[in-house]
Amino acid sequence: MLIKVAHPFPIKPSEITPEVVHADRRRFLRQAGLATAGAALFGYGPAKSVGAEAELAPLNVARKSEMAGGETVTPYADITHYNNYYEFGTAKEDPSRNAGRLRTRPWSVVVDGECEAPGHIDIDDLLKPQALEERIYRHRCVEAWSMVAPWVGLPLADFLKRFRPTSKAKYVAFETLYDRQQMPETARGVLDWPYREGLRIDEAMHPLAFLSVGLYGRVLPNQDGAPLRLTLPWKYGFKSIKSIVRVRFMERQPEVTWNKMAPDEYGFYSNVNPAVDHPRWSQAQERRLGELFKRKTLMFNGYPEVASLYTGMDLRRFF
Repeated sequence: MLIKVAHPFPIKPSEITPEVVHADRRRFLRQAGLATAGAALFGYGPAKSVGAEAELAPLNVARKSEMAGGETVTPYADITHYNNYYEFGTAKEDPSRNAGRLRTRPWSVVVDGECEAPGHIDIDDLLKPQALEERIYRHRCVEAWSMVAPWVGLPLADFLKRFRPTSKAKYVAFETLYDRQQMPETARGVLDWPYREGLRIDEAMHPLAFLSVGLYGRVLPNQDGAPLRLTLPWKYGFKSIKSIVRVRFMERQPEVTWNKMAPDEYGFYSNVNPAVDHPRWSQAQERRLGELFKRKTLMFNGYPEVASLYTGMDLRRFF
């Protein structure tokens, strides 16, 4: 007798297979036609409106850094309309349609655990102009699509040091807002809510780790993780947790959502590594949003400066 065992990862393959791979040629041509308008928005070329996101408030940026090797910035329209944010739907365009109901004010973040100064911080206290930077980073999604985005925010290390982590703080755990009224898709039980992520403390303190409050020089759109998200350019995109409400310093490795749901497919570290395939697709190549052809995936997504964090580790075992 054949017994069918339910997969522990309850999302249909059609929902997780890269949509870019299945989209027809007309979609890519349409994206290419948007490239000039989208990439140009907010000073990246000839300005043309791409929708309601243009109404978001501008941010005063003190410093700007090009950290993507001079690559072309992905059009704003693509960055804000092709998202993974399952609290607002599992299809890539669902978050841009549904995340408008998210209320980002008032908003505060609780910080506790192994630290000397636990407390909370209001999101507006992070929007001081003298503290904000713009960083253009490459990003690589585990589903084999990628982008280059200009984030506005501050170094994660600067934020964490405010709370004076103790010597017991070996890890940092993050948690997303869980509100069924604002996030009705959470009623589906696709994931074990709330969404959780975590880093080793040395990863969290690395200069590349970034807390983002804006995109393209303006306040973050809801679908991209407003009002506060992680940006970890050397890791697969799901590590960059959105809409953060809690940060906790921990002595032991925290449970993280995707690793808990499907440990054979999603590791705790989730560093971009072209030599370690996802069980259902290769990670050796990727496709930039708005481009027709694939390109080679770079180790650590092209950020070799993080390699020293993993000296002596078997990156096939600790994936």
